[in-house]
Amino acid sequence: MKRRDLIKLLEKNGWKFYRNGGNHDVFIKENKAEMIPRHTEIAENLAKAIIKRNKLK
Repeated sequence: MKRRDLIKLLEKNGWKFYRNGGNHDVFIKENKAEMIPRHTEIAENLAKAIIKRNKLK
């Protein structure tokens, strides 16, 4: 999955960009944080896990 598509999906579901980490960007929503790696292509298994863990639609 493309990184920008995953970020659009997060933002559509209310997640906000919080800060840059070493190799990740951090997004927050309420009291949760999600680390998104800074690769142009994110492994399909990782993308599915992030989507499932946060119940993204």
